[in-house]
This record gives sequence, C-alpha cells and structure tokens, in this order.
Amino acid sequence: MGGLVAVDNSSSPLIRLRGISFGYPGRKQVLDGLDFTLHRGDRVGLIGPNGSGKTTLFHVIMGLVRPTGGTVELFGRPAGTEKDFREVYRRIGFLFQDSDDQLFSPTVLEDVAFGPLNLGLSRADAVAVARKTLADLGLEGFEDRITHRLSGGEKRLVSLATVLAMEPEVLLLDEPSTGLDQETKETLTQVLNRFALSCIVISHEIEFMEGITDVVYQMENGRILTDYYVHAHPHSHPHTCHDHNEE
Repeated sequence: MGGLVAVDNSSSPLIRLRGISFGYPGRKQVLDGLDFTLHRGDRVGLIGPNGSGKTTLFHVIMGLVRPTGGTVELFGRPAGTEKDFREVYRRIGFLFQDSDDQLFSPTVLEDVAFGPLNLGLSRADAVAVARKTLADLGLEGFEDRITHRLSGGEKRLVSLATVLAMEPEVLLLDEPSTGLDQETKETLTQVLNRFALSCIVISHEIEFMEGITDVVYQMENGRILTDYYVHAHPHSHPHTCHDHNEE
C-alpha cells in the first residue's frame, strides 16, 4: 500500500485507461479500444444507451472483469492482478447500480461500519464514522433499521453511506439518483458537493448529473466521446458541445 502512495503525486492521473477492449461470451464487443483519463479534482459524468458499456467500464476499473486488450493504471501504477486491485479498493469507492449487491449486514449501522472496521479502525471509531456519515446523508435514526426492509431510495442512500464511510479519493457512482424523490436528490447533490472527491458518475438524469459534475461525456459503441461533451443548463434541454482537448 505504501508503494502506491509513494508514486502518486498531484500531476499524475488517478485513473488512466488505454485501448481497453472487453466482450462478454456470446455477445458483441462491449468496450472497443476505449481511452480515458481521470485527474485529481475531475468530476465526470457519463451518459449513453443501455449496453453502451458504462457499467462494464466501472467493473474494469475495479478489477471485477479483466479487459481482453489495453492497459489499466490506477494512482500511477499498472493494475492487472488481483493484488494490484486489492491495494486500491480503499481509495476508490464504487456505488453499485443495484443496492442489494452492496448491502449485506442485518442493520444499517453494521453495514456502514463494516468498511471502516476493515480499514483497521477500532469498533468505537468505526461506529463513530458510520454515525457521522449517516447524519451527513440525513439518515439519523436509521442505525438500527433492518437493511432488507428499507425502501429502494433508502437503500440507495445507505449504500452511498457505506462507500463514503471508507473516505475514498475517487467515487464511481452508477445511477446514484435511482429511486430517489426530488428532495432527496437535492440532499444527495449537496452532500456530494461537500466532499472534495474526484468522481465518475453514470446517470440517465442529465440535470441531476450537471449538479455534481463539471463535464458530461457521451459513451457510444464501447468508447467515450471525449471530443464531444453534453452540457445542460438548468430548465433547458441538454446540448452537445465540441471540445478539442480530450484530456
């Protein structure tokens, strides 16, 4: 772990993907020579039709699937083996598209404290972090709630709490606003903007994503179109803008 920190600096990319290709058995290529770079402080949104590879991209970054071509670099070092990815899990927080894939403990407090405990915090410190994170998300009083009895929106927020409690440097958020009412979306926007985190956000909701990202790119045919970005003004339709700077 120390080696990773030693080679990282403010100018090196947090995530660099070059020529990434991947396809599931019996299906067409999902990622096809994809290039992408995330620098510290970047807040990037991704849109695209279902099947365009957005979630698969996150799975590649997290090492959940291995690309058939190309290279993955995380925090300035190549990542290809299980050990490589295990060393960066605490630095990248991944919010799954399906909250039931993220929550597994009987109660909310146990779920949110699980990550900090795994980082080596004492039980008391992990619980304190979990309680504070829940409070930040407006979930005071949820500590003893039974996880599987939560509503879809509540599960979404608790899932985010489990990620934020790990104090990651990068967030990968897959449809974070799914199942949330407008008031809760506004709370979520405020919370995410309070954290000085680099992030990549997948969402079908352009206006929500505009509130938490600086640029929104289209994903199409297994690639990220970084020479075109989508911009949405409040109360207007999104439009496409040209940008010659791909990184």
